[in-house]
Amino acid sequence: MSEPEVPHFYPDRRAATPDVRAAGPVVVLTGADLTIAEVEAVARAEAAVALDVHARERMQEARDVVESLVAEGAVVYGVTTGFGALASTRIDPADAGRLQEHLLMSHAAGVGPAFPREVVRAMLLLRANTLALGHSGCRPLVVDRLLEFLASGIHPVVPEQGSVGASGDLAPLAHLALPLIGRGQVELRGVVTPALVALRETGLEPLTLEAKEGLALLNGTQMMSAIGALLLADADRMVRTASVVAAMSVEALLGTDVAFAAAYQLARPHPGQIAVAAELRHLLRDSALQTGHHGHAHKVQDPYSLRCIPQVHGAVRDTLDHLRRVLDIELNSATDNPLVFPGGGVADVDTLATGGGRVISGGNFHGEPIALALDFAKIALAELGSISERRTALLVDPRLNGGLSPFLASDSGIDSGMMIYQYTAAALASENKVLAHPASVDSIPTSANQEDHVSMGSIAARHARAVLGHVEAILSIELLVAAQALDLRMAGPDGAAPGAGVAEALARLRERVRHLEGDREPGPDLAAATAIVHEGALADLAGE
Repeated sequence: MSEPEVPHFYPDRRAATPDVRAAGPVVVLTGADLTIAEVEAVARAEAAVALDVHARERMQEARDVVESLVAEGAVVYGVTTGFGALASTRIDPADAGRLQEHLLMSHAAGVGPAFPREVVRAMLLLRANTLALGHSGCRPLVVDRLLEFLASGIHPVVPEQGSVGASGDLAPLAHLALPLIGRGQVELRGVVTPALVALRETGLEPLTLEAKEGLALLNGTQMMSAIGALLLADADRMVRTASVVAAMSVEALLGTDVAFAAAYQLARPHPGQIAVAAELRHLLRDSALQTGHHGHAHKVQDPYSLRCIPQVHGAVRDTLDHLRRVLDIELNSATDNPLVFPGGGVADVDTLATGGGRVISGGNFHGEPIALALDFAKIALAELGSISERRTALLVDPRLNGGLSPFLASDSGIDSGMMIYQYTAAALASENKVLAHPASVDSIPTSANQEDHVSMGSIAARHARAVLGHVEAILSIELLVAAQALDLRMAGPDGAAPGAGVAEALARLRERVRHLEGDREPGPDLAAATAIVHEGALADLAGE
């Protein structure tokens, strides 16, 4: 038999409803062109969301197929059969809705702390977007209700643990969907309450699920993708901030900018390396500190943590770009099972359980692509923290910091200065080494060996999120220590000014954290610096 031609059912990835897009800052779901920036806008800034009219039409076409198959009594996985290892168990069409409700209830077996609101909002958005693609076979009403949850601030309580990353994020997505039918717990206006109570308070009725809809809601990678999208938004700001902080350390340690020359970087033209070196040159521009010591003998070579900033930070950038490419696809993909193709022709019409060649049961829910990318990203982020900690160690060591006081204390002996800052950075960098172990190399079979290889992508996502938080703290420590060292350097006999970008970074930090004249409790300073790093308040200084 010849290979069937795949119908042109997929929407144009640039298509949207023009009049809706023009109406204002509304994220319009086509299923095909959602961006990282839009995910962050909805998750954190509560941007409005609407369903594209063409997506609604596609969803209805697929829904019509599902309803016709149920009416015919056709054998279709998850529609007229049980799930997982129960795929051979036939379900009476009259019980199709009850089957879906039981699916959500039975799979909501997650444990552990609940995800923060921003992750849950991102999950709601991504679940709605994958359904909008039109392959899932649920009614448009289901997406409407997901968007009403976002608009009304109804945030399902979703425990962090319980997913093995195939058949996607089953347990977390079950917790996400359960409130649609009036079950489970939600957070509404800062209070955790039974879902049914929240629905009544916001004027919504519980959904009565129909055939295929429970399965459409909980097969997929939306938990790991939601974490990945928000992580990447934060990491993009953080890596630019890392260039600023590293440049401050270069100046404070009397490091040379020669190693960042454009010609040298082009001899090994990795994109991230070139970009980071350009940012360092921009930050160090017009530096009197640099020109003042270019001729000194100690400037033949700097330690690796200074000299190799473009190579290490740049490799992190390139790794994050790989995650971006994976997420750009994953956010706009159909990841549940089975998938419906209303035009038919995707399989032999005589093949069992394909609904006459219109339904395919496969494995798009498997989280391997995103699991591997997140594991790679968390390894890269851990390296960013590792090299930052090494620069902090140089800054506080009187043997290596170019004549500054031990631990940058004003009164060494009486004051410990910034000694313990480096301890904290070292502890976080060490913990990252454990978290960076790739989750995706593990697999434990589930569902009586029907699901015999899983991705563990949810674990990769949670660990990556933890690593990111640690690296933000490590960079905030370097920021504080480098700023203290710069203050001492500029107060010295030469008193030369640092580069323009570095000087501005120091000024911005000093608006929130004052110079350490003597020992004080470091908690408030660390919190303020971490906020600066997390917000990306210095990232623009790295240049365009």
